[in-house]
Amino acid sequence: MDSALSDPHNGSADASAAANGTTRPPSTPEGIALAYGSLLLMALLPIFFGALRSVRCARGKNASDMPETITSRDAARFPIIASCTLLGLYLFFKIFSQEYINLLLSMYFFVLGILALSHTISPFMNKFFPANFPNQQYQLLFTQGSGENKEEIINYEFDTKDLVCLALSSIVGVWYLLRKHWIANNLFGLAFSLNGVELLHLNNVSTGCILLGGLFIYDVFWVFGTNVMVTVAKSFEAPIKLVFPQDLLEKGLEADNFAMLGLGDVVIPGIFIALLLRFDISLKKNTHTYFYTSFAAYIFGLGLTIFIMHIFKHAQPALLYLVPACIGFPVLVALAKGEVTEMFSYESSAEILPHTPRLTHFPTVSGSPASLADSMQQKLAGPRRRRPQNPSAM
Repeated sequence: MDSALSDPHNGSADASAAANGTTRPPSTPEGIALAYGSLLLMALLPIFFGALRSVRCARGKNASDMPETITSRDAARFPIIASCTLLGLYLFFKIFSQEYINLLLSMYFFVLGILALSHTISPFMNKFFPANFPNQQYQLLFTQGSGENKEEIINYEFDTKDLVCLALSSIVGVWYLLRKHWIANNLFGLAFSLNGVELLHLNNVSTGCILLGGLFIYDVFWVFGTNVMVTVAKSFEAPIKLVFPQDLLEKGLEADNFAMLGLGDVVIPGIFIALLLRFDISLKKNTHTYFYTSFAAYIFGLGLTIFIMHIFKHAQPALLYLVPACIGFPVLVALAKGEVTEMFSYESSAEILPHTPRLTHFPTVSGSPASLADSMQQKLAGPRRRRPQNPSAM
């Protein structure tokens, strides 16, 4: 997981420029402010809209859009799995040719990016289709085995409107594949972030604290303790980070002196903020106090990260500042309002999504969250009578 905010002044781009006998002109204060402000805005957009869509996703009855629930056990394992993945990528880049690795990754994220962007723009595009648009329904079904042992691997339903969105997203995908342009990278990165916030749900606040606390240690260790994360972030040519050029004012769209923000710094706090929005709704007070508090805390934490990085001219582990802010601010508000017990006893899976399947294993990139949720929903389907809810078992 790439989860560092990086300043390009100490990056590999400068080293390559020096090796070629050229000197990169220093970025102007206006260019730096524009880059950091744009990164902040791009981080806020998927969190805000992803949180809103997570509520509709949780309440929806469409199995193909059902979320995956992260339990406390998943949260505890996640930093270990992320560390192994990060170290593995670092060793791959050290042992094998970076060119061939990035070629494989480009093709891989080309497919994932198209699917993620198509899912992201689908609700907006539906408003532009005329009422008499010939919309046909389709189903993509892959099974394994036969007879009673037949098991669904993929069961994905889509329609003609989805195919139109897929075609539009493919244009961006080809642009990214051929040019690796930073705008195409950001479109895919924003789509990945929004889908993550929308479809990955924490089951309660305690799980969120475990996940953020574990990744807090993970981020600090891999950024300050080693050069692994920064090396991978700058070598990994894939839309796993948001970038914005600091020399945009001088070079226009062909600028190449980038500041970057890992998607982990967007998605991980984002799913916690989305959880607090669903908690606000469960209180039935027609207020979004905890959502706006955590959203403001995220702005404060990321702004502080940018400020510290600019002062010390060194990549910063953004979660070092985001985690205390995103957890501390809402807890302080809960203490002031006397709602700490309600906050930590709230179960997202019990209040809004009683039939949400649990994330019993970390999904692989070969299957989409929608496909996994649909498959699990099929397995959970049984007699129509409902079993009594047991919140303590959620």
